[in-house]
Amino acid sequence: MITELKKEEYYKCKPIINVNGQAEVKAIVDGNSPGRIFVDNVDSPKSGLIWQGNNDGFYFIGDENNEEFNKNLNQLIETVIAPQAREMNLEWFEGISNHPGWYVTIKEVFAHKTLGSWNQKVFTLEEKNYQLQNEKDIEANYEIKRITRELYYDQSIINLEFLHAKLHDFWPNPEDFFDKGKGFCAMYENKVVSVCFSALIYEQYHCVDIETLKDHRGKKLAQKVAHYFVRECLEHKLTPYWDCMEGNKPSVALAEGLGFTNSFNYVGYEFSLK
Repeated sequence: MITELKKEEYYKCKPIINVNGQAEVKAIVDGNSPGRIFVDNVDSPKSGLIWQGNNDGFYFIGDENNEEFNKNLNQLIETVIAPQAREMNLEWFEGISNHPGWYVTIKEVFAHKTLGSWNQKVFTLEEKNYQLQNEKDIEANYEIKRITRELYYDQSIINLEFLHAKLHDFWPNPEDFFDKGKGFCAMYENKVVSVCFSALIYEQYHCVDIETLKDHRGKKLAQKVAHYFVRECLEHKLTPYWDCMEGNKPSVALAEGLGFTNSFNYVGYEFSLK
């Protein structure tokens, strides 16, 4: 049987997560990022499945050879996860291994599914590797601003809902972001057109989320706000953390251009929930 933990019980999963794995997992288990955790045993978990709070995937943690847990995974997905996911218009289950041992297990447990996969890369940035000289100028009609409480509530901003939606994906309570996070945006004619901010935090690691609106791409805005973001992190002795698909060449190039180095890679698997 697989049971959902209460948030105050998440700490019980600390012994079974990969200390060298994804910061997303550590942040959720620590209670610093929203998410749900399903485990085999609420008192002493050996294996678990974490559902990210922004619906950006599921992480398999702990013992990949736990037969009791593994045989109940499909029932959990079919009776609990899939119905709730469909209510939120999620059409795909994206499963991510917290350590390489899960690769074989995932393929075995979901052998009856049409299973796809992709490669993911994780980068971190040390101050000695930061490439300040790669920062480019942007057009004069764009302005870089820090994401503050005042900016977040500034009703004069035309597309304020864009900024609100981006932060809410990771920070249900924006005050938590203002207390702990870092972030910058590019403004154009009183619109937020590019953002780079702390999507989640684990210890000194600040995981990057970055996006530029389609009409303003190709103008070096993502690079510019990213430079502001990483400088802010490094000045406060924080470590910027960049997680992206290997196939996302622009994101990989941007990270490497800033001086990020590849820390580790992992594989994700997906199948349809329809």
